[in-house]
Amino acid sequence: MLKNALGSGDLVFLAAGRGDLVKDLGNALKMLCFGIMLQNPIKGVPREKEMQHIQLGIMFANPSHLLQLFGSFNQEYDSFQKCLLACLLFANNVGLPKDKIKEAFGRDVNVDSWSVRGLKSKRFMMKLQAEGSYNDQRSNDCFLPGLYDDVALHCLALLCRSDFPSLACLNRRFNSLIRGGYLYKLRRQHGVIEYWVYLACSLMPWEAFDPFRRRWLRLPRMPCDDCFSCADKESLAVGTQLLVFGREVTGFAIWKYSVVSRDWSRCPPMNLPRCLFGSGSCGEIAIVAGGTDKYGGVSKCVELYNSETGTWETLSDLNIPRRLCSGFFMDGKFYVIGGMLNQTDSLTCGEEYDLKTRTWRRIRNMYPGGNRATQSPPLIAVVNNQLYAADQSTNEVKKYDKATNTWSVIRQLPVRADYSNGWGLAFKGCGDKLLVIGGHRGPQGEVIILHYWCPEDGNVRGTEWDVISIRERAGAFVYNCAIMGC
Repeated sequence: MLKNALGSGDLVFLAAGRGDLVKDLGNALKMLCFGIMLQNPIKGVPREKEMQHIQLGIMFANPSHLLQLFGSFNQEYDSFQKCLLACLLFANNVGLPKDKIKEAFGRDVNVDSWSVRGLKSKRFMMKLQAEGSYNDQRSNDCFLPGLYDDVALHCLALLCRSDFPSLACLNRRFNSLIRGGYLYKLRRQHGVIEYWVYLACSLMPWEAFDPFRRRWLRLPRMPCDDCFSCADKESLAVGTQLLVFGREVTGFAIWKYSVVSRDWSRCPPMNLPRCLFGSGSCGEIAIVAGGTDKYGGVSKCVELYNSETGTWETLSDLNIPRRLCSGFFMDGKFYVIGGMLNQTDSLTCGEEYDLKTRTWRRIRNMYPGGNRATQSPPLIAVVNNQLYAADQSTNEVKKYDKATNTWSVIRQLPVRADYSNGWGLAFKGCGDKLLVIGGHRGPQGEVIILHYWCPEDGNVRGTEWDVISIRERAGAFVYNCAIMGC
């Protein structure tokens, strides 16, 4: 039960101490605060008074104390502790200075150099149970005993995505909550985003990497035919789905992996099925542009996929047909750059699509030099609405200047992109960082190395990239890579 019992600036948490698994989870969350209090004495609060409240089964702290605790967290504290204190702060931030709230929640919460995007300019509306309104029957129905469901759901939405499978094992109600996808929608409403990397390599089927926990997770086997398994594929992450495009015996096909249900299923085909297109995603929508149709013709067709409805919508065509191009979202607009007009002619222009006016604008010389027929599509990434490219010939990272329509070299790649003309290498934006994923052959075998660098840091740390993970026995060639933020 949560109630105001010590005045406008204080909070009281009463521990219940009842028995089933869900109740124990709620009590465990509450008792975490007691443990944190013991490990982190609060300045200005006498130790005797603090212990007195704990012995009575009551934890008390004012918002500034909670902020102090939240700021003192390090890697030792897990997401349960953080989300609980976060909800305590949101529940009682009336008397908290706005600059303190912004300082704590208006920025990314960094853990070991990776981040879960915080709740920017958002406030939870929490209801407090009045004394006497809580009974045994209701406690059996709520997610966390002592908290209304809307409060509990906000708590649960702040957990790491990797905690969701464990929650689903608690009971049927938690399983229904997780598999229903509501927590992901709630996270999206409040701007809570975790970025995961999805990879398929030469010796490794699809796996997911969680940079927050630095943990690899193997996806279920895709139930496709042998033709799809062996053929070239393209991938795209949109909403809570991973789309994999390829070719089966009967023609083009799309398989979809759902983070919510954690299984593969067929995705509805495009209105004009094709391959070698440029694509990008923003939230729940993705746009696919250009490509090659089943007859080998170069297309200028554009389609929008809505992951919420699972439908494709045909948009207005590109000004110029192209294949082997790259697509991305930047400043709320969709762009296509590079690519080939035919087998020999490369394109240096780009095109911008305005989703509001539903029109295309051609940008001349947006990708000078173009990409040769033997090269991979342009290796591009967007970080904080800034465009970066990895040059497949010079092994340089370049940054695009929107005002002058020019590129400038900012540093070297940590791997050789020219070794195979850009193929087998992933260059992606992952939150506020650039991610380069490439293979390495050594005496211990073939491994995949994930390098990262934050462009906002500049070159203050020299030319070295940091390594977030090394995946052994994965091969040395990256077939597909997609970054999902949800």
